[in-house]
Amino acid sequence: MRERYGDDTLTHPEFDPDLWMEVGSSGGPDKNRVYELSNTTADNLWSTRSVSTVGSSQLISSSQSKKFMALQQHTAQLTEKYDNLKVEYAQFRAEQRAESEQLKVSQAQQKAEYEAAHEQ
Repeated sequence: MRERYGDDTLTHPEFDPDLWMEVGSSGGPDKNRVYELSNTTADNLWSTRSVSTVGSSQLISSSQSKKFMALQQHTAQLTEKYDNLKVEYAQFRAEQRAESEQLKVSQAQQKAEYEAAHEQ
């Protein structure tokens, strides 16, 4: 916000949808933390369809709002899928480690049996 509107926070708009989307897609910090918003607050700002700008009010079209809501929903779905995949991957890794440990124990037993059989 400071880069775009200067250091005087009194002249900053309450909400800049372009900056909010830019921050959210940049891979940087969470866009809601930048604005110190919860997801509910951000949703409410978009649902009102009007955004304060310096010295004027900008109307957000219904189609823009619908696109934004669709993007939010898609992002939530992708986030949920990602979280599920992280859990599945962690389970898979744990299973692989357990199988690897079992193989090591089995190999050690077989080696001991082989050596014992050939020492006689």
